[in-house]
Amino acid sequence: MDDRPGLVARLWYDAAYWTMWTFFTLGFSYRGTGRGNVPKRGPVLIAANHQSMFDPMLVGLSLPRYPTFLARDNLFRIPVIGPAIKSLGSVPIDRGMGKDGIRLVLDALGRGRAVIMFPEGERTHTGEVQPLKAGVSLLFQRVRCPIVPVGIAGAYAAWNRFMKWPRFSPPFLPPVDSTIGVSMGEPIDPARYQGMGREALLADLRAEIVRQVTAAEKVRRK
Repeated sequence: MDDRPGLVARLWYDAAYWTMWTFFTLGFSYRGTGRGNVPKRGPVLIAANHQSMFDPMLVGLSLPRYPTFLARDNLFRIPVIGPAIKSLGSVPIDRGMGKDGIRLVLDALGRGRAVIMFPEGERTHTGEVQPLKAGVSLLFQRVRCPIVPVGIAGAYAAWNRFMKWPRFSPPFLPPVDSTIGVSMGEPIDPARYQGMGREALLADLRAEIVRQVTAAEKVRRK
């Protein structure tokens, strides 16, 4: 199964990718690790913590393939932002991950896609990984593909929900706390979550994401 988008979409994504790579590398000393942990073909579910509006781009930079992004449905109604995220492969879901959202994810995975999601459902208020939304447990019990936990560090200091403008930390200046690191963990066998209770599943997945946040903290420039 060829899970790649069409030629025009690939060219547009490639242009956006290298633009963002330059922006985050020069603007925030971006570093990533674990890229080889992501399967290059076939369905895979990417589960990351959510610190900033930068996060979808940061996870995309760390993947060795074209992704499908899950984004809150209200973002698609915002001028400029809505058409832009749609053109880069985003699909709308409700924040609580209801039945329609689960169906969209399973459909994308069924087509062999790499799907990026943020199980917290919204950007953190504190910088710490928040409790995961209860609805995501239904999804993780149904997927039959590898699950890759991802940790993002530094993006909260770079541009959190309370900041009007980003705080830059370029590589040619002494580092501040807004340097950014991303860590892609080893794939989790989906069988691990089948039959597991909701609370145990959410706690286990959150612990895996927190583990990758710690790894991302170690890799980012300090």
